Amino acid sequence: MLHSRRIWRHACDHHRKIATSAASCIEGSQDVTSNTGQHLLLSSNSRCLKGLTLRESESAHTHLLKCGVLDSDIYARNNLIEVYSECGHPDYASKLFDEIPFWDSEVWNSAASAGVQRFEKCADSGAKYDQFLPLSSLGFLRSLTLLETKSVHAYLLKSGILYSEISTRSKLVEAYSEHGRMDYTLMIFKEIPSFNSVTWNLILSGCNKRFLFYDCWRVFVEMHRKGVDMDEFTYGSVLSTCCALARALYGEQVYGFVLKNGFFSDGYVRSGMIDLFSRCSRIHDCIRVLHDIECANVVCWNSVVSGAVRSNNNWVALEVFSQMHCHESLVPNAFTFSSVFTACAALKKLELGDSVHGLVIKSGDGADIFVGTTIVNFYAKCGSIDDALKQFRLMPERNTVSWSAIISGFSQKGDSASAVLILKEMQSLRVDINKFTVSSALAACAYPYMVGEALQIHCWSLKKGLDLDPVVKASLINAYSKAGRIDLSETSFTEAHNLEQSCIWSTMISAFVDSEHYDKAAIYFKRMLKNDVTPDTFGASVVLSVIECLCFGTQVHGYILKAGLASDVSVGSSICMMYSKCDDLGSSLKAFEVLENKDYISWTSMIAGFVEHGLGKEAIDLFKEMRFEAFIPDQKLLSAVLNACSVLESLKLGREMHAFTLRIGYAQHFITDEALVNMYSKCADLDSARIVFHMMPFKSQVARSSLISGLTKIGFINEAMALIMDMLRSDTKIDAYSISSIISALAISGESRIGNQLHGHVIKAGLESESFLGSSLVTMYSNCGNISECHRVFQKIIAPDVAAWTAMIISYGNHGKVSNALESFELMKKSGMVPDAATFVGILSACSHSGLVEEGLFHLNSMITEYGIEPGYKHYICMVDLLGRAGRLEEAKNLILNKPLEPIPLEWATLLAACRVHGHNELGKLAADKLLELQPEDAGAYVSASNISAKAGDWDDVLRIRDSMKKQGVNKLQPGWSCV
Repeated sequence: MLHSRRIWRHACDHHRKIATSAASCIEGSQDVTSNTGQHLLLSSNSRCLKGLTLRESESAHTHLLKCGVLDSDIYARNNLIEVYSECGHPDYASKLFDEIPFWDSEVWNSAASAGVQRFEKCADSGAKYDQFLPLSSLGFLRSLTLLETKSVHAYLLKSGILYSEISTRSKLVEAYSEHGRMDYTLMIFKEIPSFNSVTWNLILSGCNKRFLFYDCWRVFVEMHRKGVDMDEFTYGSVLSTCCALARALYGEQVYGFVLKNGFFSDGYVRSGMIDLFSRCSRIHDCIRVLHDIECANVVCWNSVVSGAVRSNNNWVALEVFSQMHCHESLVPNAFTFSSVFTACAALKKLELGDSVHGLVIKSGDGADIFVGTTIVNFYAKCGSIDDALKQFRLMPERNTVSWSAIISGFSQKGDSASAVLILKEMQSLRVDINKFTVSSALAACAYPYMVGEALQIHCWSLKKGLDLDPVVKASLINAYSKAGRIDLSETSFTEAHNLEQSCIWSTMISAFVDSEHYDKAAIYFKRMLKNDVTPDTFGASVVLSVIECLCFGTQVHGYILKAGLASDVSVGSSICMMYSKCDDLGSSLKAFEVLENKDYISWTSMIAGFVEHGLGKEAIDLFKEMRFEAFIPDQKLLSAVLNACSVLESLKLGREMHAFTLRIGYAQHFITDEALVNMYSKCADLDSARIVFHMMPFKSQVARSSLISGLTKIGFINEAMALIMDMLRSDTKIDAYSISSIISALAISGESRIGNQLHGHVIKAGLESESFLGSSLVTMYSNCGNISECHRVFQKIIAPDVAAWTAMIISYGNHGKVSNALESFELMKKSGMVPDAATFVGILSACSHSGLVEEGLFHLNSMITEYGIEPGYKHYICMVDLLGRAGRLEEAKNLILNKPLEPIPLEWATLLAACRVHGHNELGKLAADKLLELQPEDAGAYVSASNISAKAGDWDDVLRIRDSMKKQGVNKLQPGWSCV
């Protein structure tokens, strides 16, 4: 081996010496004879001429013309054409070829290798075009046009060379592949099937280059059928095809041949298989292929790391990198570090990334532009913008991606001014600015105070033509929207020329949703469909999020099914949420069940939908169906389940969920802590609620409100007020819900002094117009007997809801102002509010207090016929009281017996009280007997029945009732007493 290398080096040195000597002789001997020049070229031949420069070759050409050697010596012409070709000037060779028309086959071959032959001229001259032309002219075939290649093809077919020489066919196949005409390549393949493995590999490679992946697979199948010998290049090409098609099953079959034929140790083949599995999100199979045998090929390890990053298995990527780092024979390179930094950025692991940065500096890969860019991006995404800027300034070379990364970092940090300054610096240095750079800069301008800068970038984009790009257009719409200028977003949208892009429509619809222009969002979605633009998954999800009309939502759902978007998990989750908001939980559950790939977002959406509709048991049952081996629940899902426990008021289930939350590592997380405080407060376990609340590092407004609500519910008003005072002293904003909870408790207790103070804070905080807070104040002042203040508070509510109107109606009724109550009811209906069951309780109660029997019967009937509300026990009790007060006792009895609901003790007790007032002893005895049947332990019922019998003079019945009391063990209640 060493001897061969010495001979080769000696030959090269000798060749260079001859070339230099020849050039010197040609330039220095102006008086030399033609024989001398001819001898020079004949003796030094083409190897000597190959060492000459272009200037030296031109000198030789001039001398040969002057001496006449070029006209008489075929070898001189041949060698001169070759040297012009080697110097990269086929135009000189072509000119020489055309000026001297007499050539033999040897010169034709030389001219062909220079890429300037004319096959038609060759055929016309009758020169023999020998079979060695294709063997020596691979470079020439690549330099030909497609038309000239076809001429070669025709000549080879005519001469029969194509059928006899396999190497000729291979080079013709490669020439067609270079021109991108795989149809001609496959035609040759079908007509002349006899190829060697090199030609087959060329066809596979050509199909992959031209994205003809199915053709590539068919060629591979044909190779297998004909038993062609396959090598690592064959398997590598076909695995690339399987990767492009995302067909893991095909790849597994190919890898079976790889193992069978002994190519599994080849790095090219293994990296192809790893890429295929990573593309199909089968990262564990990637690792299995990597560890089939001991692998010291860094390319295979890089494929696993990058594949894990692409499939968002970032922890797996870091684990593989750690194993790679411990392997003595493996040295991570720039590709390795780029993937690792991407994983660290996704996981926000700043310390780990710092350690990897140290390895980069130690290995010397920090100067690589791609590694440097990923380091800048890593620090920017981790929020360490100072380190990102430092790394950016230290980079010896920067590209557009580097500049875009640092601009994006400032944008994510909220430093809009620095992002714009970097963009201006980029412009001053004349660095190419692409659509991603502009998009990052516009994201930094998505604030009201940056509208001017956004307009400047917009104008610059118009000037450079970048505004035509969908990415830039979408960024403009989004920036203007977030800056509060939805009008500019709409203007930018109307200026777009490529409205067939769904991303632009989706961004505009999303901008309307963010700006709470829900009607326009729906209008633009309809326009999008009229323009035959199919929405993408993002646009479909955005539209579904704002739909509150079941009819429209069903239509959109139908279109999504037709467009094939329902299989996307984000769209599926949005469909579930849409039906839940439209109070159609049945359809929501059906949409959830047909989802093939449910993630934690879809599970959370469905569970939260059950909780919002008060179906806590169904939410818990659905949570139990989850497969926790697939993914770990996040804090939002756990919060939804804890809220389900709150709805059920199940302390046992709540404690179990608390333990589960601690076990999976969500201790002291503010979202789950808020839900825990709410759950313990609703379940009346205030000790646990206080413990969780005091352990919270940041006591949120939601947690405070939940605890205050729990305290007021049990009657700990002073402690609730103490929390309110702590919030005031710490300048924490008090929400209307917290105050409403205390005011509701004060309404029950009738403590107007504290209520007046809270009312003053409500006015000071500007919350007096809140509907639910106003209704609590109305109820409080009503119970305190201040009906005029009730009216004043109600008038301050800007848009009273049903609860506020109901509170005002009940207050009027309780204070005997029936006409005001009925008038308020009519005003409520005129305002567009639909009364609910509680509203009718207030109306019937007011009619009862005033004895308006016909009015009460009318409203009871309208409640059923007009509003479809089935009367409950409270409504029937009001009507029994109303009829009883009016002396229509038989009607009251018939109402109790004939109504759809089973009688309850309070109805008979109400009728019994009316019978005592009106002296209807027989009916009173019936009511008393019915009451004692339903409530035999009620002492008051026995006393009332005894009084009825005593008033009628039936003393035997009085004795019977007293004996029954003794047998039941019921004692007469002690009389009350008063300090007054």
